[in-house]
Amino acid sequence: VQLQASGGGSVQTGGSLSLSCAASGSTSFSINNMAWYRQTPEKQREFVARISHDGRTTYADSVKGRFTISRDNARNTVYLQMNSLKSEDTAVYYCNADIRDFSAGRPWYNDWGQGTQVTVSS
Repeated sequence: VQLQASGGGSVQTGGSLSLSCAASGSTSFSINNMAWYRQTPEKQREFVARISHDGRTTYADSVKGRFTISRDNARNTVYLQMNSLKSEDTAVYYCNADIRDFSAGRPWYNDWGQGTQVTVSS
């Protein structure tokens, strides 16, 4: 199973961007928690938001009230709507998921998608 992220880009301070991350590549798999993390050259990768299979959400304090995580279980896709963006939101954003691949006979494991750059400038 691969996680494919998309939707990054450049935006001015106060603007909005939406990210998505879709899981695919296996004929039979299940996904539990899905999450977004971000990383800059100066910092370790940090947690942004998480959503459980049944829609329970958790956010980092730094993004509460500005970012919204959601998912479409039928499409195995997680989204991150980012509003009121600040320069400190500039980072490479990574999706993350707990996956069980029935086709490969693989039990639950955690995996990362490739990053997508988000740049917020004034």
